[in-house]
Amino acid sequence: MPKVLTDSPSTGGRGARGRRTSSALAEINVIPLVDVMLVLLIIFMVTAPMLQRSIEVNLPVASRTETVADERLFLDVPISFGKDRTVFIEREPIRLQVLGERLRQKMETRTDRQVFIRSDGQLLVQQLVDVFDTLKAAGITTAGLVTDTPRVR
Repeated sequence: MPKVLTDSPSTGGRGARGRRTSSALAEINVIPLVDVMLVLLIIFMVTAPMLQRSIEVNLPVASRTETVADERLFLDVPISFGKDRTVFIEREPIRLQVLGERLRQKMETRTDRQVFIRSDGQLLVQQLVDVFDTLKAAGITTAGLVTDTPRVR
């Protein structure tokens, strides 16, 4: 509400300063606040899925596949492994040179010493053998390849 200036009856003049009567609102205007919050909510809802980046691996296709439980230890080997020699354990990038030590640390608390490899289908066999060789040096006795089911055409 606007402030109102009134003439004081005691001064009676035009140049005299009048008494101020103020009824300013001391509360927040809620409508613009709600609008801003809704816009921010929409922005966060749209950008949140974009922030979650995953490792892109195109699995090789096999006609007979079995499902693997999610509590197993998975080692992701993307197509970029040929360039940077980096693999991923639970979305954590690890260079091949330190993979053996990192796997030893992971296996200390586990009862099963199995690793399942999700490798890209376009990788060369020698690159995959390098990963298996590192697993063997780390003391992993059982390693499996995760494959995809064939697509129906």
